[in-house]
Amino acid sequence: MHEISEAVIDKIHQYWQAVNYLSAGQIYLQANPLMRNPLTPDDIKPRLLGHWGTSPGLNLIYVHLNRLIKDTDADILYVCGPGHGAPAVVAHTYLEGTYTELFPEVTMDEEGMLKLFRQFSTPGGIPSHVSAHTPGSINEGGELGYSLMHAFGAVFDNPNLIAACVIGDGEAETGPLAASWNSVAFLNPARDGAVLPILHLNGYKIASPTIFSRMDDSALSELFKGYGYEVFFVEGEHPHNVHRQMSSTLDIVYEKIRKIQYNARAEGIIHQRKWPMIILRTPKGWTGPKSWNNLPIEGSFRSHQVPLAGVKENPEKLQALEVWMRSYEPEKLFDEHGTLNPELRSISPVGNKRMSALPYANGGLLLKDLILPDFKRYGIKIAHPGTVEAESTRNLGKFLREIFTMNAANRNFRLFCPDETNSNRLEAVFQVTDRCFMEKIIDTDDKLSPDGRVMEVLSEHLCEGWLEGYLLTGRHGLFPCYEAFVTIVDSMVSQHAKWLKTTQEIPWRKPIASLNYLLTSHVWRQDNNGYSHQGPGFIDTVVNKKSSVIRIYLPPDANTLLSVMDHCLRSKNYVNVVVAGKQPELQWLGMEEAVAHCEKGASVWEWAGNDFGEPEVILACAGDVPTQETIAAAEILRTHLPELRVRVVNVVDLMSLSPRAYHAHGLSDEYFENLFTNAAPVIFAFHGYVRIIHDLVHGRPDPARFHVRGFMEEGTTTTPFDMVVLNQMSRYHLAMEAVKRVPRFQQQADVFIRFCEDKLASHKEYIGIHLDDMPEIKNWRFKGAG
Repeated sequence: MHEISEAVIDKIHQYWQAVNYLSAGQIYLQANPLMRNPLTPDDIKPRLLGHWGTSPGLNLIYVHLNRLIKDTDADILYVCGPGHGAPAVVAHTYLEGTYTELFPEVTMDEEGMLKLFRQFSTPGGIPSHVSAHTPGSINEGGELGYSLMHAFGAVFDNPNLIAACVIGDGEAETGPLAASWNSVAFLNPARDGAVLPILHLNGYKIASPTIFSRMDDSALSELFKGYGYEVFFVEGEHPHNVHRQMSSTLDIVYEKIRKIQYNARAEGIIHQRKWPMIILRTPKGWTGPKSWNNLPIEGSFRSHQVPLAGVKENPEKLQALEVWMRSYEPEKLFDEHGTLNPELRSISPVGNKRMSALPYANGGLLLKDLILPDFKRYGIKIAHPGTVEAESTRNLGKFLREIFTMNAANRNFRLFCPDETNSNRLEAVFQVTDRCFMEKIIDTDDKLSPDGRVMEVLSEHLCEGWLEGYLLTGRHGLFPCYEAFVTIVDSMVSQHAKWLKTTQEIPWRKPIASLNYLLTSHVWRQDNNGYSHQGPGFIDTVVNKKSSVIRIYLPPDANTLLSVMDHCLRSKNYVNVVVAGKQPELQWLGMEEAVAHCEKGASVWEWAGNDFGEPEVILACAGDVPTQETIAAAEILRTHLPELRVRVVNVVDLMSLSPRAYHAHGLSDEYFENLFTNAAPVIFAFHGYVRIIHDLVHGRPDPARFHVRGFMEEGTTTTPFDMVVLNQMSRYHLAMEAVKRVPRFQQQADVFIRFCEDKLASHKEYIGIHLDDMPEIKNWRFKGAG
């Protein structure tokens, strides 16, 4: 550590003034960017959008981190938690030159500055929150709560990276952010980088005070000490005093981070650590207007967004705005061309050391493909469909085990799971790795180690956020989760999908590894848990995202699961959702058949039907349990009504049902008609809520002929077969529906329906007495068309 001279402090202050000016200019100005002339109403944007209140604090932190980078040559990632802090961060990327490199039309002169201002929060421009458009960002500011978990995900397996994460005091009140402080219990200083949390307390949210800002320093220090942090305070209202504090504090915390890492890497001491964090207290809307109409603005909630509204219409407010913006003395900061003065430009790092040009923030630049084993080696041999039982995800666990082994040297693959790896039958991975844990480990623990690569924490938010940060910085991962509770991260996956959609439109954003979900312990097999665990709604969340981004797979058995997962782990820039049960289930396809089936997305299972090329009714299915019920229904129909021509179609890629105009995986019209014909009624057994299938087949020939059975929000703690009965998706319900749809069998329909209804009545009576499914259901095996 060395003392910062007053000359350097003065330059830092002037640079801070420059970015504060640019931040305000983006909110207000559509002309006269350097205010060479008095402001007029025509200079003001017609719609004033953006957030000023957080910007001065974000600017202060950014410029001081620049000084630290210049002095230490550190790789520092700036993670901006305050959502609408884009005016600040964009201003820095512009002064560093990165913005102009990536958007050449926004030149570093007066003309370019005007374009910078005019594009902010305007049609065809950039959002008012930090987004994929913002160089150096990995944290979408559209929703609060995820910055700290993204920062930790970014530094896992990046030993040279420091993520400086600015957390707004409003953001700190969210549940996901509150859980994020626990991430320090999973950070291994021997192999990971470091996170420097900077909690920015400026007092207010939109209108209300924030909780942390009303706590005194001792209470805050005790709170975060309990989490595992050593707290350093920087606070004040006088800029030069705060500059001095921030400079010296950053030097101290940087040395502490490096000391922790040295002790771990050179001395093997990984448990004696208190990671540093900074709590910064500054006024909200600092350096902005002090008041208006005797009401305070600076230091109050009134500075949260636009501190002076209505300036275009109110001459007095326009004058107040001009006084405010001229207080930064832009004529001293920028030369006659509108370019930042050279002595101030020297404050910024250069090249890839600029936080706006850091390769970690454009993870596709660093991405290495996973080394994957031949998934076919882990398949199940199938001599005859529907006669062998297996737990499909258990075989997948063996495949994942080899992925860990083959990529051990690259350290670029992790499993993120809410304490469910064993429950989801993926325990084979523990043959080659452990669960990561940096807290105390005792004798009764199992498979815990600081070096473990399975991240188990009972927070879906943390699993999601860590994985997103890991992917966005150029690595790979998988999120296995109970299906019902992955909906906890609905809004997070929505934000990530929007990020991916946006990056596809930005040429300099390189593709990253896909966000892969494995949803198991699903709706149809909740023998121990019941109704609270029965919910397939995550499919609904994902299916409505941009078609260029989302993929949904419902593999019916172990071999199709392996084929699908191999594909997903090789893919880039997608959200892949794979739904597969973990319970023992019948296996249908040999490996070569499974691969061919997955490549098509959907196909006719000729061995399950007897349509002879001209089906009178089609039994379709998507999902493992719906597949079993569909094949059983086909067998019942073949036994009792052998003249009825039944075709069985299985769908593994859900989006293949969509017309190709709406999704790239949509089946061609010709192939869709080969599967489903143009006129035959289709009885569709679906894993989730029925309206999804109706939506997807809209635009296909005569979509009204699709009659869908799926989850109807009927559930309880009951037997596996009773679940499908309760939701009218059992083999008997499907068979009855099929017969009703074929006119020439109407005379036989009543007898057949009575048979099915009697079976359902027998089922209900049996489970009430024996608390288990009837043997003919529980032990059913597919006999085959022959």
